[in-house]
Amino acid sequence: MNVTSTARARIGKLGVALIVLCALSTPVVGATAAGAAPSPGTLESAGSVGTMETIESLGGLGFGTTMPEEFRDASEPLPVLRDDIVTPEITGESVTGAQSRRLTVASPALRREVGVEILLPADSSVPRPVLYILDGVDAGENTSKWITDGGAPEFFADKNVYVVVVNGGAASLYTDWEEIDPQLGLNKWETYLTQELPPLIDGRFETTGVKAISGHSMGAQGAMMLAHRNPTLYSGIAVFSGCYSTMDVWGRTSTQMTVTSRSGDPNNMWGELGGPGWEAHDSFLNAERLRGKEIYISVANGLPGSDETLETPELGERLLLGGGIEASAEECTRQFDRRLQDLDIAATVDYEPNGTHSWAYWRERFPKAWPTLSRALGL
Repeated sequence: MNVTSTARARIGKLGVALIVLCALSTPVVGATAAGAAPSPGTLESAGSVGTMETIESLGGLGFGTTMPEEFRDASEPLPVLRDDIVTPEITGESVTGAQSRRLTVASPALRREVGVEILLPADSSVPRPVLYILDGVDAGENTSKWITDGGAPEFFADKNVYVVVVNGGAASLYTDWEEIDPQLGLNKWETYLTQELPPLIDGRFETTGVKAISGHSMGAQGAMMLAHRNPTLYSGIAVFSGCYSTMDVWGRTSTQMTVTSRSGDPNNMWGELGGPGWEAHDSFLNAERLRGKEIYISVANGLPGSDETLETPELGERLLLGGGIEASAEECTRQFDRRLQDLDIAATVDYEPNGTHSWAYWRERFPKAWPTLSRALGL
């Protein structure tokens, strides 16, 4: 999840809890056999009763864990659902810049119109590949933070790729929910992103048909999830500061905290907590389906980095909340990295020495992912 300005009052308790959780888990994870990938539930199965008792004293991190109400951000007003949308189509297009467009897409899966931002190639005289980019937990309906904070327009200005920057999907994990949620509404994002949107993009623009996907935080988990669940759709993945399991203590906690941070109910997502639906969306358990793809993964350690100075706005929030979340993402990444190594699936994994869960670092890291994405896209 991302750090937002509304979090000031909650930084101490949640940030410290996440940091303590990371510290407590370190010797337990390290107790696994050298080179072996920890299985989902590592903390429970490692036999450290004292560690688990301490973790449980933080409020419990099993299935059913929720973000305490005092830590939650308000969810946006729910869009009005429509029953008259039966065919996916582009219903509007506007010019937003010399190399950018905004489309309005009518989605039968989402039962509404949704926006999407397009960054055009430097040279569109011949067909070009397509990169899809997902946002974090705050995913806005009107624009993406990759546009406003992530520097995407500037970075891609000289690149020969269509960039599809997804709008909407706050706290949804970009997945198909089984039930309509009272706070988060109807979420059928996987169907929209994998079945409805790609043919529309390929039909509107001159594309090669080659696709890759990227994202940060919630969008990182969503991107990896979509890739393993749709193994023929994307040739590459680049992700930053995410968790990639839904079943182990790290992944399920991240998943549930993401959803409940906007008061959503995880029971409405994939059915029974910890059941078959949760397993089917676990990229750790389904990592074999990623074989053959170009994969880039990046994370920092949560410690103060070059962007944390005494002049940094909201420094306390950045250090405690952003630091704790990034430290958790680092442990998620290490477990996933070991899993890929155990399966002999090639991936580039960058462990940044320092840095928190914030845009300053994702902007810096994206150029490091570009060589991997370039290979995936055939550039």
